[in-house]
Amino acid sequence: MVPPGGTAHIAGGADPAESGTMRVRRARQPRKRRCGPIADRPARRGPGLPGPFVAALGCLPGLAAVVALGVCANGVERAADRAGTARRAGSAQQAARASGPHTAPRPRIVPRSVWLRGTAAAHRPPPRYDDKVLAVFVHHTDSPNDYDCADTPRIIRSLWTGQTRDRSWDDIGYNFLVDKCGTLYEGRAGGADRPVTGAHTQGFNHRTTGIAAIGTFTDGAAVPAAMTEAIAALAAWKLGLAGLDPRAEVRLVSSNSNSRYPRGTTATLPAVAAHRDAYMTRCPGPALVARLPAIRQRAAALQGRTAARDTAARDGTGQARQAG
Repeated sequence: MVPPGGTAHIAGGADPAESGTMRVRRARQPRKRRCGPIADRPARRGPGLPGPFVAALGCLPGLAAVVALGVCANGVERAADRAGTARRAGSAQQAARASGPHTAPRPRIVPRSVWLRGTAAAHRPPPRYDDKVLAVFVHHTDSPNDYDCADTPRIIRSLWTGQTRDRSWDDIGYNFLVDKCGTLYEGRAGGADRPVTGAHTQGFNHRTTGIAAIGTFTDGAAVPAAMTEAIAALAAWKLGLAGLDPRAEVRLVSSNSNSRYPRGTTATLPAVAAHRDAYMTRCPGPALVARLPAIRQRAAALQGRTAARDTAARDGTGQARQAG
C-alpha cells in the first residue's frame, strides 16, 4: 500500500515475484535489522520527509514502520495542502488588486518650502482634513501670462501674501498650483499626499482639492500643453486614491448658500470640475474650461482606464450611484 504522499512499503519482509501465471512467494531468512537505511536497497523518501525520520524507520519493526510512515505522510500531505491554500489565497489577493480601482503615480510636486523660502514663519491654525478627495476643482490665478517659470516661486509667494495679509486668510487657499511649464507646486499646508481641506471653492471645499493654473485664460488665451498635462496627472493621482474615474460625476453637498447651490443641497458635478461649476464666476476662464474634456480623458488614460466611461456617480459618502 502507498500512503498518500508517502513511499511504497512492503510489509513482512517478503517481495512478490512473478513465475509464469502463478504468483509465488520465496521464503527469506530472517536477519537482524540495523539502524539507518535498509541495507539491501537505497533508502527512499516521500516528499518532505526529514532525513532523521527516514533513518529512524530502519530501527522499527515492519508493521510499526508502516504505521509511522503513514502518520508522517498524512502530516506532510496536510502541510502541503495548507501551503497550497496559502499560495492560492495570495494569488487571489494579487488578482483582486489587479482588478481593483485604477490608480496613477504621484506626479512630481515642488514642496511649499521652496516658495516660502525667505518669509517669516507665521502662526496659523492646524490644517483640517477630509477622509478622501472626490473631485478636483480647476482655477486660474487671474494674473499675467508672460512670466518666466523660474519666477514661479515668487509669484506663488505673492499670491499667498495677498490672501493671508489682505484677505486675512490663514493660508493660501489652493491645494496646488501649476505654472505654464507644467511644474506642480504644493499650495495649502497639510501635506500634498493627504486630503487637506482647502479654501478654493466656496461651498465645496470638503472632499475636494483645488489646483490653480498660474495665468489668465479668458477667450482666445493659449493654454500650454505642459500645464494641461500636469493638471491631468494631478487629477489622475488624487482621484485614483478614491478609485474615481476622472470622467465621472460625483455628488457633493453644498456647505454655503453663496455658492450655486443652497446650503445642504446635493449637487452632481464633474469629478474634474471648473470653479464656475460650483460658484458664480468665470474662473478658470473659457479657454481653460474648453480644455477640461481633454484633461479628463487624459487623466483617465493615466489611470489605465479604457475608452469606456465610468458612468457611476458617487455621493458625499463615497458610495457609487448611477448618474441620472
